[in-house]
Amino acid sequence: MGVEKPLLIFVMGPSGSGRRTQCQKIAKHFGFGHLSVWDLLVEERKSGSNDGDLIENCIVEGKIVPSEITIGLIDKAMQKSTLQKFVLDGFPRNEDDLTGWNGLMKSKVNLKFILFFECPQEVCLNRILERGKTSSRSDDNRKSLEKRFEMYRVSSRPIIEHYVIQNLVRTIDGDAPPEEVKFRETLTVPERFYL
Repeated sequence: MGVEKPLLIFVMGPSGSGRRTQCQKIAKHFGFGHLSVWDLLVEERKSGSNDGDLIENCIVEGKIVPSEITIGLIDKAMQKSTLQKFVLDGFPRNEDDLTGWNGLMKSKVNLKFILFFECPQEVCLNRILERGKTSSRSDDNRKSLEKRFEMYRVSSRPIIEHYVIQNLVRTIDGDAPPEEVKFRETLTVPERFYL
């Protein structure tokens, strides 16, 4: 009998939609590992690796880091973990990510569904600008955010639609206050979702 594949949930939505906050809740309450693409990239940048400068440039310019780098970091993080179920926060972000994932990782995991945090751009913008007052993140500014929102609209929304067709998307109202977003005990489907 083979080794059981890790269970995985993609968590998608624009920056500022509440993904990180809810992923942390899921990890704590349900025992999932929380893999944040942002955290993995920042950690790699700080490690002094050969990809560090490229990652930093992409972050500042509001561009997407090449998929082979991101997927490699995700794979490595999953292999290092003792857990067998994960929420993957902020992935896939574009067609290259989806293609790369399907080629390298699709057969290695059990993708359950996609949690999609839908939230108006103005709400996301205000949340991030507020966070930017204390975060010291190089991309928490209006210019970088405008690029990120446009990139999300052009590159990430079609990926969400791809999964909608497969009936894998569960939509969360990201505009709701964090304490109002609740999940059923089995985490099979959010209590608040709209399809």
